Amino acid sequence: MQNSSENTNTYIYGKNSVLEAITKNPKRINKIFFSNGVNFDNRLKKIKELAQENSILFSFTNLNKFNKYFELEGKDAKEINFQGVVALVSPVEFYDFDKFLNEKSNKFRKIVILDGVEDPHNFGAIVRTLAAAEYDGVIVPKHRSCPISATVEKTSVGAINHIPVMKVNSLPYVVDMLKKNDWWIIAADGNCVDNYYDINYKDMNFAIILGAEGEGVSKTLLNKADFKVKIPSAFESLNVSASAAVIIYESIRQIHQK
Repeated sequence: MQNSSENTNTYIYGKNSVLEAITKNPKRINKIFFSNGVNFDNRLKKIKELAQENSILFSFTNLNKFNKYFELEGKDAKEINFQGVVALVSPVEFYDFDKFLNEKSNKFRKIVILDGVEDPHNFGAIVRTLAAAEYDGVIVPKHRSCPISATVEKTSVGAINHIPVMKVNSLPYVVDMLKKNDWWIIAADGNCVDNYYDINYKDMNFAIILGAEGEGVSKTLLNKADFKVKIPSAFESLNVSASAAVIIYESIRQIHQK
């Protein structure tokens, strides 16, 4: 599996998203557009300064020119708060799974596998949580996954630039390979017996599988899991990004507990 990326450029918007992208990987930025007459606060000044330092073209324009693009993404552009800045960027480069699997590490590693999570807000929120919790990566399938769009960049507040994203052809294959290399597989399943805090996350490499809302983790992956966990709830189940945060931070609590 070779590193790959999406085939077309995309746009990201908002001060935090653009600043994070240009700080983390300025080569990814092709051009920056500032809104005509925008009041430059510290973040916008920093973006402009970094653009100049890295020889990135920028111009001033009416950001309404981007309405058509965002409408194609299924969003009402009139409701988008551009915060005075839009950046044309090259797509996020996907990390190679085989390379990741074979990398040596002096610590146990932890990742999340997303099975059919296609909503960009959920995906962006999960990536943000992963970055905050210092997880080592996220794996998504080539099909039935969320593209790295402006909404993902915005929702993740630029965290997408900090987390290796691995796009693979087959999740069952990936799970099999992880298990062969001494990884433990934990699948979220609302119909199981064990709660998410009943599992010992310490002293092992592990992958948490989360499924799409309404569908959950596929039966194939559930059958391959070493553990199945649920989040007890007296009401409707949490959405996938909230569920991810709960399980991820329980694992972090245990790992750092003396």
